[in-house]
Amino acid sequence: MQSRWYRPKRGNDAFTDLLFNTLLGFAFMFVIAFMLIADTQSEGNIDHKAEFIITVSWPDHHPDDVDVLVEDPRGNVLWFDNRDTGVMHLDRDDRGRYQDQLEINGKLVSNPINQETVSLRSWVPGEYVVNVLHYKANFAEPLAVSVKLEKLNPEVTLLYYGVHELTRTGHEVTATRFTLDADGNTVATSALAKSLLTLVNKKAKAG
Repeated sequence: MQSRWYRPKRGNDAFTDLLFNTLLGFAFMFVIAFMLIADTQSEGNIDHKAEFIITVSWPDHHPDDVDVLVEDPRGNVLWFDNRDTGVMHLDRDDRGRYQDQLEINGKLVSNPINQETVSLRSWVPGEYVVNVLHYKANFAEPLAVSVKLEKLNPEVTLLYYGVHELTRTGHEVTATRFTLDADGNTVATSALAKSLLTLVNKKAKAG
């Protein structure tokens, strides 16, 4: 027998149920929205696959402009005026201090790093030639430029590292020449000089 002082609060129970169902609905919609956003972001991601990376670096903050030139076995030359050959891609063209600034929160900030990178997405069997060119020299002192060649798969392997001195505008040096077989293995290396700038100029005149 219920006490005469007890009165069931049916109105409050209904309000609680309504509030709970509303919150549950919001939570469900949030989960669905999050899943849709995650799917959209994953579809926008690009898997940039590279097999080899060539990195050319010179001292930070240095104003000189250094360029990398790479010739593949088919005679294609990659450089700042031809940034993609299908197999090779110039990922970063650094012009020294020129245009080497970033805008962060409305302020211009100098990027101190001097570096150019080339990626080989695949390979063609044969010899590759890697040159560095002193495109713009601002001082009489020699400029030390490092060149690094890495194979990325199945694990990162250093194939070449060397430091070369560039002494004047137009000075071109062959850093390394390497030969790949059909499986992408390095079967031969050389430092025999070869001017790729001359080759590029000849092709430009012929064209």
